[in-house]
Amino acid sequence: MPVYHSLGKIPHKRHTIFRKPNGDLYAEELVSTEGFSSLYSLVYHCYPPTIVKSLGEPYSVEPKIAREKHLKHTSLIGFNVKPVDDYLESRKPVLVNNDLHISLAAPKRSMTDYFYKNSQADEVIFVHIGSGRLKTGFGDIEFQYGDYLVIPRGTIYQMEFDDENNRLFIVESFSPIRPPKRYRNEYGQLMEHSPYCERDIKFPQNLETHDEQGDFKILIKKQGLIYPYIYATHPFDFVGWDGFHYPWAFSIHDFEPITGRLHQPPPVHQTFEGNNFVICSFVPRKFDYHPQSIPAPYNHSNVDSDEVLYYVDGDFMSRKNVVKGQITLHPGGIPHGPHPGTVEKSIGKEATEELAVMIDPFRPLMLTEDALAIEDEDYHKSWQANFEKATVTEQPTSLE
Repeated sequence: MPVYHSLGKIPHKRHTIFRKPNGDLYAEELVSTEGFSSLYSLVYHCYPPTIVKSLGEPYSVEPKIAREKHLKHTSLIGFNVKPVDDYLESRKPVLVNNDLHISLAAPKRSMTDYFYKNSQADEVIFVHIGSGRLKTGFGDIEFQYGDYLVIPRGTIYQMEFDDENNRLFIVESFSPIRPPKRYRNEYGQLMEHSPYCERDIKFPQNLETHDEQGDFKILIKKQGLIYPYIYATHPFDFVGWDGFHYPWAFSIHDFEPITGRLHQPPPVHQTFEGNNFVICSFVPRKFDYHPQSIPAPYNHSNVDSDEVLYYVDGDFMSRKNVVKGQITLHPGGIPHGPHPGTVEKSIGKEATEELAVMIDPFRPLMLTEDALAIEDEDYHKSWQANFEKATVTEQPTSLE
């Protein structure tokens, strides 16, 4: 969250002498984005963050594209992604373009023997199932069901899970993730009409300085490759830091919906933005209160963007046979809308309990081989009245 924050011990002035109790200097590091022209933090380490002992052979985690071009309404049954012990191995990219990668993950174990740094993208990790701690040098963030974890590029982190049952929806953004500009005033403060404010943000807490030397494995992602590094000092050796660049979290349950007399368009649900895409939150809310209103969304043509919906929980009034963890992709170029019967059914309804994450990218998404492995191949026929529910091997709980 781009507001000033600080933890631990820092000197009175930046770039000045700051010594340890034994007289040695702490190592100052500037962590910045977009050169020296955007958000940054100053970090003070016990040791220089540059002491590399060895470097392993890089290996590819580049998504394997299965459909580069397509014009077909698509559904992916996300909970059919099998749980995997390792966090990084569990991440399965399903929808990608040059602005963002969307992945699903079902990790069973915490990251205990290595650290991870995505040096090419900000990450937004939506916690669908599970709880635990995001551990970084900036401090820890407790997370649970419904939390968005926003991890800026270059942040070394570990995920610590409370048990083996975890489901994550992950967005990698190749541009900085930020709150929408229309929610912020000229000073960056979230304004009164914003659906959330600074009080809702979870900041890093409990900074613990790891003054340790040894062999510390850090897996660094760069241009689709993982580079295994062994550093001589613990990456969480921060004694203090301050600035605007750090991980933070926000719960979808703290998003306050904007409602009206008639159906409100998707921009009222916007939560974050990157270059060429937005992330929206659909949350429980009162329906439209015009006496003749139709709460169900109208049919519309995606002309300039694809539309991705990740179904989390509740009763999604415009859809039939939706299951938790399902992803729908409605590509730009053809119209989509409510399923047969849902428009009439919505009339007179006063509220919805739906919970979903939506992403609108303004450049087409490509499907990966991992996506085809969990595709419901008949979804594009689901606007027919005789549509039958997709086969789901793990039988996740229906949203209806």
